Amino acid sequence: MARIDCNHIRHAYGPHPKSDKDYALKEVHHAFEDGGAYALLGPSGCGKTTLLNIISGLLHPSHGELLFDGRDVTNLSTQERNIAQVFQFPVIYDTMTVYDNLAFPLRNRGVPETDVDRKVRETLEMTGLADMARRKARGLTADQKQKISLGRGLVRSDVNAILFDEPLTVIDPHMKWVLRSQLKQLHRRFGFTMVYVTHDQTEALTFAEKVVVMYEGEIVQIGSPAELFERPKHTFVGYFIGSPGMNVMPVAVEGRNARLGSQTIELPGAPKAGTAGAIELGIRPEYVRLGREGMAVKVSKVEDVGRHKVVRASFEGRDIAAIIGEDADIPADPKIAFEPAGINLYADSWRVEMGA
Repeated sequence: MARIDCNHIRHAYGPHPKSDKDYALKEVHHAFEDGGAYALLGPSGCGKTTLLNIISGLLHPSHGELLFDGRDVTNLSTQERNIAQVFQFPVIYDTMTVYDNLAFPLRNRGVPETDVDRKVRETLEMTGLADMARRKARGLTADQKQKISLGRGLVRSDVNAILFDEPLTVIDPHMKWVLRSQLKQLHRRFGFTMVYVTHDQTEALTFAEKVVVMYEGEIVQIGSPAELFERPKHTFVGYFIGSPGMNVMPVAVEGRNARLGSQTIELPGAPKAGTAGAIELGIRPEYVRLGREGMAVKVSKVEDVGRHKVVRASFEGRDIAAIIGEDADIPADPKIAFEPAGINLYADSWRVEMGA
């Protein structure tokens, strides 16, 4: 496995880029630690697949350099980097057996057949494919074929990293959960460096130790699932992580008070001196308390999602969501209050610290 350093990586698909808007990847300066499990999370077009392809060697960056364990690999091919990549659609040989599909990358490198057999049998057990080792790949299901793709990366002892480009998109929901669980188990057992691209927050949060959230060609936050939920560094992270996402409202701030329309909200602390720009208050629906005391709201919709209800309301002319228990009642004259621990403040979309 390897530590992967992206040193001021930028990429533009067109010639002669002149400004940030011409770059698909504005700038990435980040290290993926040896043996880490990372997810690149973001919407379509945010740059996550571009970054993955630069790491793999399928794409050469317009600027910057890529290091594996301190060695510059920017100009090396994928093969020279010893990278395994699992794509959205399984890349396998339909006419070969499952066994021969896994053996192929080893035989292609001249590995002795006794070692090939040992490694393939280990990988078959590891991926749950042992019972179908002699079956042709052509008749297998999509999740079984994707396991073969995964196995082809795991079978190699020289691999520096395993990269996944939305590998579960074509898999049914139950099998997605099964395969994600297997990936986590394999990572814990063998410590592969894994980088996993997805637009699905559930996949990212359940697979990765660290989630790298990307937006408009740049990384806006790197953190654990808990960090992304509790303290989003950017309003996009608050919006993108969670279901429903964070409530974000423009406010005017004076000291420890934020004002929205006729309402004043007490903050857990005053923003640091010199905070400027468009100020917004962010609070997740989980920290909005609905009851008979607090600030008046007008409920417009209640969504019963089984284990809880999502209450949609209007607050000072702004949409707001609150989460309440499945059996909780909604008062005839509903009011809301914000838990101080759940309040975040943003200036020009970036989180600002609040002091005592």
